[in-house]
Amino acid sequence: MNVPSIMKVVAVTPGLPIEDAGSMQDSERRVPAPGPRDLLVKIEAISVNPVDTKIRRSARIPSGSDVLGWDAAGTVVAVGEEVSRFTPGDEVYYMGSINRPGANAEYHLVDERVTAHKPQSLTFAEAAALPLTSLTAWETLFHNFQMPLGLDGLNRTVLVAAAAGGVGSIVLQLARTLTNAQVIGTASRPESVDWAKSMGAHHVVDHHASLIEQVHDVAPAGVTDIVSSQGTDLHFSAYAELLTPRGKITVLDEPASVDILELKGKSVSLHWENVFTRPALQTSDMHSQGRILENLARLVDSGLIRTTLQQEIPGINAANLRKAHQILESGSQIGKLVLSGF
Repeated sequence: MNVPSIMKVVAVTPGLPIEDAGSMQDSERRVPAPGPRDLLVKIEAISVNPVDTKIRRSARIPSGSDVLGWDAAGTVVAVGEEVSRFTPGDEVYYMGSINRPGANAEYHLVDERVTAHKPQSLTFAEAAALPLTSLTAWETLFHNFQMPLGLDGLNRTVLVAAAAGGVGSIVLQLARTLTNAQVIGTASRPESVDWAKSMGAHHVVDHHASLIEQVHDVAPAGVTDIVSSQGTDLHFSAYAELLTPRGKITVLDEPASVDILELKGKSVSLHWENVFTRPALQTSDMHSQGRILENLARLVDSGLIRTTLQQEIPGINAANLRKAHQILESGSQIGKLVLSGF
């Protein structure tokens, strides 16, 4: 394929508020050459995640690059000499590595081991909404919680905090579709409640009211597993009360202060979930992320899982990325927000 030498990118100035026009700027870079295990992907769509806003607000970017974005879909245009699973022309979707330059660029390098073929039934935008949140959800349910598939999960009850968010939307679908666990989501606005139910929640409770009382109303014995993507500080004591003996909790956010001794009496296990651990540290099992996304693509194409895309903004550029970051920082986003096309 004919690949230009110069590409468009959206560069970030760390530490600036998103209202500052200098926080995001349209720029150009040389198109990078793929390493031995790399794919060079022409980006068609990118998803914006809370981690993007967090890193933009910080003083240091882990990759050392001023290009963010780790959720993408596009077309392979070149491959490294050791690549075995992809060829130019393949349509792919993936979550890259946080210690490499991001996908807010016209062309992007990604390791083939964390890449998968795009679901055939989805557009690039619909596919770009899935990788980061789906990997987070899958690793949480099936690696951290070791959730059994099918009928063996009858004794499990999962509480999913912020169930209408990007991660919550996929956790609900995977738990409801692949296990027989009872699934309870938390949401507060009517539209968030409706969305969580459409994603598979058996019950939805209001995280602005007493969680203990509401959850016990629908799960008198408590819950076996909790996914906490935000507000862990606020709800930790309630989670400790709600969890059954030897229950499990996975924390995605960064609580400033929680007392883990509250979990000791019930022998509850606490798990951190950082979906970038495998690609960033080049773990021996990093290829599992590519396999997860291939499995997810089959589930999507069979109609069992659907995209969580809720808002698509045409045009990948600085102005639209600033708008996307503002929406995420407002805390009002349901599902996923995607930008498509340069």
